[in-house]
Amino acid sequence: MILEKINSSPAPVQRNIEAFKAYLKTKNNILFLTTSNRWEGHEEDKPKSTLLAYHLRNELADKNIKLMEVPLLTIHCCEGNVSSRYGNTCGIKDAELKDKNKNPSGNHRCWASINNKDDELWKISKPLFESDCVVFFASIRWGQANSIYQKLIERLTWIENRHSTLGEKNLLENIDAGFVGIGHNWNDQVVVDTQKKVLEFFGFKVPDELSFCWQYTTNAKDESKQHYKEDPKVFEDVFKFKLFPGK
Repeated sequence: MILEKINSSPAPVQRNIEAFKAYLKTKNNILFLTTSNRWEGHEEDKPKSTLLAYHLRNELADKNIKLMEVPLLTIHCCEGNVSSRYGNTCGIKDAELKDKNKNPSGNHRCWASINNKDDELWKISKPLFESDCVVFFASIRWGQANSIYQKLIERLTWIENRHSTLGEKNLLENIDAGFVGIGHNWNDQVVVDTQKKVLEFFGFKVPDELSFCWQYTTNAKDESKQHYKEDPKVFEDVFKFKLFPGK
């Protein structure tokens, strides 16, 4: 079997990374949201996309970057209020989270945050509304962004709905957004292109410099144990940092 690799040479990825960092240097308050996960018992084994986010934050140490690992938060599923029998009630004023600590801007309007007292989506929306720029980091699984990223995007629908359906102000019009996808063998660029469009629908500004992807191989049928084991080593060579220093 012939192994076809994309980005096996560091040069294309390094151009993306340099453009990414150069753009972020023009911003002040930056939010990195990582969405890939591992079993909590394997504390030493963080996902590549998460470790990349930490690495980039370190590379931009002079900038104010807040990094949040979304899988560590309690975020309930979207309740689908955008299409209920009562019509579209997503993001209406009655859904405002009545807590000045959790919702100081008064912009957080999500029924699931009200109906689930332990819900922690506010820990994301609060810094999001204070940011100049947000970047989502995700693993690509089965040709799509992972389920935690998708849950987060669905739970933020009320932000998009406020301007697209309710005719209110676009809360995100002054915030840039990007999507970074890391996968093994299938569909990464399609996922990035799709999520850039999603972020545009939400109302973000979506500059090309803030989005890119990497996958180990273009062979969608490559599921060999050997190549899954080789994947992190190639990733390290391409991105020029050690995933697990000292290992």
